[in-house]
Amino acid sequence: MLETELTKQIEHTHPDIKQNDLPEISLTALILGLILGIFITLVKKFKFIGLPLNIIFLCLFHFLEFYITAKYNPTQVTTNSYIIRNGNEYTVATLFSIFECIITTYYFNKNRNLTLKLQIIMVLGMLMAITGQVFRSLAMITCGKSFNHIVQSTKKGDHQLITSGIYQLSRHPSYFGYFYWSIGCQLMCLNFVSAIVFTVVLWNFFNKRIQLEEKYLFNFFGKDYKTFKHQVWVGIPFIN
Repeated sequence: MLETELTKQIEHTHPDIKQNDLPEISLTALILGLILGIFITLVKKFKFIGLPLNIIFLCLFHFLEFYITAKYNPTQVTTNSYIIRNGNEYTVATLFSIFECIITTYYFNKNRNLTLKLQIIMVLGMLMAITGQVFRSLAMITCGKSFNHIVQSTKKGDHQLITSGIYQLSRHPSYFGYFYWSIGCQLMCLNFVSAIVFTVVLWNFFNKRIQLEEKYLFNFFGKDYKTFKHQVWVGIPFIN
């Protein structure tokens, strides 16, 4: 009897080891750390720092996705919590943005033609990316065990409606954060083509995802969620 209760407690507080390839998790963290360290070291060697900044922000994002999930929602952490393998569309978009960044970096390193307007765009882009990362991370921390990378169609016992903290500024702060983080990263690197593509693709994605998720949230929390929806906006333009 005691053994059964202990097993239940362990299952409730720790991740399912079957979903976690520990060598892969460790290797992914190592690779992200090495790439991050290399590009932090190389920043000063670039006349135009778009490329190293792009890689630095990308590595930090994926590391924090896993780390925050592991710390604040350990039963849901898996090998895929880094969300690096996030579908073919995400992979293609990321590779395209890096490719554009390489071309942009080469151009500005060669011509040194960085006007004041472009510098302002880079600074605004960085502020957007930092703000987006803060919103995303705080959303995951505040939500805790109620946060999941996958839309939940059934309500679990510990699933709560979170309306405090960062959720007072946006009712979907993780989506708000990712939306502005992605676009901010492109502007920070002067990836104007990628900025337009990311804006259109992400807006369509989050518009559909929020509609789907809120259908389930209305079923889970009824009037409480209806009130919350009327009180707090999403923060992404034209998504109600």
